[in-house]
Amino acid sequence: MDRTFQVDLRGIVDLLSHHLYASPRVYVRELLQNAVDAITARRSVDPGATALIRIEPPDVTGDGTLRVIDSGIGLTEEQVHQFLATIGRSSKRDDLGFARHDFLGQFGIGLLSCFLVADEIRVLTRAEGAPAVLWRGYADGRYSVETEGRRRDEVGTTVTLVPRRDAEQWLQRMTVVELAGLYGSLLPFRVEVAGVPISGDGLPWRAGGDGRRERLQEYCRQVFGFVPFDAIDLSVPESGLTGVAFVLPTPANPAARAGHRVYLKRMLLAEGAEGVLPPWAFFARCVIDTSELRPTASREALYEDSLLEATREALGDQLRGWLMRLAGRNPRRLGEFLDVHHLGVKALALHDDEMLRLVERWWPMETNTGRMTLADFRAQHGLVRYSAQLDEFRQIGAVAAAQGMPLVNAGYIYDTEIIERLPQVEPGALIERVEPGDLSTAFDALEPEVELAKRPFLQLAQRALDRLGCEVVLRAYDPAGLPAMYLTSRSASFAAELRATRERVDEVWADVLDALARTDEQDRSQLVLNYRNPLVRRVSEIPDPDLVRLAVEGLYGQALLLGHHPLRPADAALLNGSFLGLLNKAVGHED
Repeated sequence: MDRTFQVDLRGIVDLLSHHLYASPRVYVRELLQNAVDAITARRSVDPGATALIRIEPPDVTGDGTLRVIDSGIGLTEEQVHQFLATIGRSSKRDDLGFARHDFLGQFGIGLLSCFLVADEIRVLTRAEGAPAVLWRGYADGRYSVETEGRRRDEVGTTVTLVPRRDAEQWLQRMTVVELAGLYGSLLPFRVEVAGVPISGDGLPWRAGGDGRRERLQEYCRQVFGFVPFDAIDLSVPESGLTGVAFVLPTPANPAARAGHRVYLKRMLLAEGAEGVLPPWAFFARCVIDTSELRPTASREALYEDSLLEATREALGDQLRGWLMRLAGRNPRRLGEFLDVHHLGVKALALHDDEMLRLVERWWPMETNTGRMTLADFRAQHGLVRYSAQLDEFRQIGAVAAAQGMPLVNAGYIYDTEIIERLPQVEPGALIERVEPGDLSTAFDALEPEVELAKRPFLQLAQRALDRLGCEVVLRAYDPAGLPAMYLTSRSASFAAELRATRERVDEVWADVLDALARTDEQDRSQLVLNYRNPLVRRVSEIPDPDLVRLAVEGLYGQALLLGHHPLRPADAALLNGSFLGLLNKAVGHED
């Protein structure tokens, strides 16, 4: 046997009015919305009808209530029962057109938001050719309907709110003026609060003429609190969208969710709507008005659907087009923009070929021969060698330059991905990733007789660093003032980490790590001593094995520090021991 759901109206009112909306202030928006819809409905049958919304706060009414009066289409008694006393039913709303896209919302649900600030709501309404009707609704779920034929002569509706005992401040003049201006300043109908008009002259971005740029800058300052770098007109006909995007004048945090101001049919929907622009466009804040995008149930955000996704992509294309026009018409201005917002452009370049070409041509990257664009680097050197980590570039950049090896620092965010994607867009582009360990192949080997003569020294030096898993190599390279370099690779770093971890785990895990750590000599870090350096030459000729050990340990420590390598406890102990040992040798020699 089928049964009908039993609905607790008091609970529904509490749910909708206290949990659907984020703040009590939305009651002003809902009252304006209902008034705008009523006027829109009347003008659909009588285009010359008056379009006026008056709000009278308690200091005007004199009885502590707030009234909202509109010149809309009004309701008959039957429609009052349908729209104001029925929640969730929409089958007959087309009678007035309230289901059509020309309207902001629907009577009933939005009106319940007024129970956030009121214990009682009165709706006095009159439709053309029908008597006036008075509807009274209470926060506990009760309502009554009375026919009041002589209490309202003109067509339209008056909504009266009797404030809750703890919510009087929401109905005061200053608050109402502020909220009415916030939500209704762009409405196409005249809106007055205590006789003072608050609706504007139209959409600010639609205005033309002289001084438009300055007016948009001032509008951005009022809305977002900054003077924009530039303003970009937006238009997506499929979603009935127009608006303007303001480019931030200072760097933005890519991880922060950007908030945009969204109007629905010129009524403010949200001050901080997310997901309007693509994620990479975190350098812009926009103000838009739309007629086709769908709001969420609370009417405080946009509903995520295929139309919003297509709109987001279209807006992204328009921002990208602005960048391309800037590159073609005003490269200096583009350079100023990139100085501030290169992260957003580089993020877009990861999946957009045109933006990748723009970055290659206009964004200067750090190299060991000075800052230059990838296009200039390719033109000068052909092969794009790059270091994928900032620390690695710091370790080898200067030495690589001394060996005649131009190198790009790709250690900043997105740079490595951009360089590695370059051959996909430019088939002739050649790239090569360089690790510190690869640099030793660019050093000069010693003459055979010199290498043979220095073999005993190398054996002593190797024994000094064997316990640290470091190979000692003797090469000749520039600059001659650099005595030693510590070079490592990802595999060598991994092997060193395994060895360090093995010393801290139990026997079972040590055996597992031993299996993983079986690497050959090329996976060991290297201390490359520079035979062109006078100090290294003198150290290689010292007859005292103990002094050789201390000197090599000291050179090892210095190489770690100069290369910005992290010091392990064993490294710190070795550096300290070599310093004290050399000091002791020096003091002993003096004696």
